[in-house]
Amino acid sequence: MTSTQSPIVTDPNYKPLPGRIGNLTIPQQHTLEKFKKALEEEGWYDAERHDDATLLRFLRARKFDLEKALAMFIANEKWRKEFGVDEIVKSFDFKEKQEVDKYYPQYYHKMDKDGRPIYIERLGQLNVNELWKITTQDRLIKRLVLEYEKFLTERLPACSRAVGHPVETSCTILDLKGVGIKQFFDVKGSVQKASEIGQDRYPECMGKFYIINAPWGFSTVWSLVKGWLDPVTVAKISILGSSYQKDLLAQIPEENLPHDLGGKCRCAQGCSLSDAGPWNLPIEKQQGVSIGDAKEGQPTV
Repeated sequence: MTSTQSPIVTDPNYKPLPGRIGNLTIPQQHTLEKFKKALEEEGWYDAERHDDATLLRFLRARKFDLEKALAMFIANEKWRKEFGVDEIVKSFDFKEKQEVDKYYPQYYHKMDKDGRPIYIERLGQLNVNELWKITTQDRLIKRLVLEYEKFLTERLPACSRAVGHPVETSCTILDLKGVGIKQFFDVKGSVQKASEIGQDRYPECMGKFYIINAPWGFSTVWSLVKGWLDPVTVAKISILGSSYQKDLLAQIPEENLPHDLGGKCRCAQGCSLSDAGPWNLPIEKQQGVSIGDAKEGQPTV
């Protein structure tokens, strides 16, 4: 749930956004202190997992309303125990990853221009009939949780070291090429569950979100999806049609964007299985890695 220690800031141009460490108002700083004290008194605070950056994610998600942030945080801690998050991190093995990739590609791949890890999901390639032959909704949700945990404890710290300042959010691309209304409703339950976990259990992790190849009739689906999302989340989402390359390349270096999305990256194993990114380098070599220089790793869960 927490990231490792924030890197030493080496980027001379770095200015933390409001509500982050280094850019808190006096009332926000006081609320953070009260938040931590209340969690300590109620037995929910874990110094190893709950650094200030983590606590601030929950405070920002509730607009620094102390009582609402406490309720959200405690509900999350209870959920972690009930869902067995620590055990998932320790032992869950998504052995079917390479097969699932054929029918529902979901993967992290390098960094955007601000150092965010890029997450790509190809909903348009989804084949529900084949997918449920090799995995289950429960296992997909456990994989999602595991990836969120790795995002916080491995990917964000590595990206932060690479660019020389804290990186706290992702850049997501959701590709809807080929998606039909029926196809969406086939996985409506899974998509809704994933949205709830992202918002309620891993708040304030979205930086940029691009929905590309939005088909005719997408407004019907979007009106439903918006109802699951917080208005702040909705405001971060850009809905693009088939002429999306200019927008993506304004945010993502062309060498980091897979070639089939309009970039120039052609990973040897295929971008969806390469897990390319600075998180594959030893910690001592992550510092100062160029945004355009990412190392391919072994296929991961």
